[in-house]
Amino acid sequence: MTPDKTPLALYVHWPFCVSKCPYCDFNSHVRESVDQDAWRDALLADLAHEAHALPGRTLGSIFFGGGTPSLMPPATVAAILDAAQMHWPPTADIEITLEANPSSVEAARFADIAAAGVNRVSLGLQSLDDGALRFLDRAHGVDEGLAALATAQRHFARVSFDLIYALPEQSLPAWEAELARALSFGTEHLSLYQLTIEPGTRFATEAARGRLVIPDGDAAADLFEATRALTDAAGLPAYETSNHARRGAESRHNLTYWRYRDYAGIGPGAHGRRDGLATQRHKKPENWLSAVARNGHGLQIEEPLFAHDRASEALVMGLRLREGIDLTHVATLAGGIAPIDWAAVERLEAQGLLARDPGRLRVTEAGTLLLDAILPLVVKDA
Repeated sequence: MTPDKTPLALYVHWPFCVSKCPYCDFNSHVRESVDQDAWRDALLADLAHEAHALPGRTLGSIFFGGGTPSLMPPATVAAILDAAQMHWPPTADIEITLEANPSSVEAARFADIAAAGVNRVSLGLQSLDDGALRFLDRAHGVDEGLAALATAQRHFARVSFDLIYALPEQSLPAWEAELARALSFGTEHLSLYQLTIEPGTRFATEAARGRLVIPDGDAAADLFEATRALTDAAGLPAYETSNHARRGAESRHNLTYWRYRDYAGIGPGAHGRRDGLATQRHKKPENWLSAVARNGHGLQIEEPLFAHDRASEALVMGLRLREGIDLTHVATLAGGIAPIDWAAVERLEAQGLLARDPGRLRVTEAGTLLLDAILPLVVKDA
């Protein structure tokens, strides 16, 4: 396949949290202590291995995710940023994002994190209702979260925050009021997620016992449609299923995933896509650390993807975007012909669920609600 020469994205996973949230199925872990020097050195070694495997690239974005990367010492953040930009020349407008919890303890580090080179922060506010925060088992309250947001807006040029909606018994008027308040703070980007019950989480156990019921069907659809309408009206339209931004303020790092371009992933459990290879690091922190000490990297999986698989992944990711997919890019990934069921596309077009623009295929607003059902119809099996 033709090598990808677009700017590279780097994902850095910090797996540690103060506590495990009941809805979270991310690779996050609670540990009594962390050897910060050992973790810094291991992340730098893992990074050096990826840089050696991806020479001659520019770096367009860096994203610190977790876990809770705002628990990282700012000196470690600085060391990783310096090393990454030594390995790959950064673009002039490189986007450097760090996910943060909105606690006063972590907000106190924002000045040092900004000084280290982070220019965008993503805050896990999750709710603007104290009762909902208690239900979600969050460690902060609304006032503390909003104070952290104000601190973030002082120190970072770009700020985003997350909210979770479609909570048990959440009414449409209550969510509309909460979202209107969220939009009043003037951030350029919002990530708005409906609560989903993920296998293996504490909420999954509660749901199986009948103790937890979330809105579904028409109620969930009403909440989703209200979300799109309010954000559109406020000038932060959805550019992806759950992400909303002012024009030009989209997450460039996440667009790399959704547009199916190369990205390097380091740290426990991190995935990557580079030159047609799928990579994945050891997931458990201790196993990853041991692998780096033993091999100089934390890789557990490094395997080629078939052309059909690359194209199918690109379709599944790209149809989440309002802009849709670049058909030429998907065809190139597939080795000539995109794995699209065009008969199904025509049927879905007739129903107003898909639309074709010159060189592109996209899901319509009406189709967005049915995306999970549309994808298996459109993407051909091998």
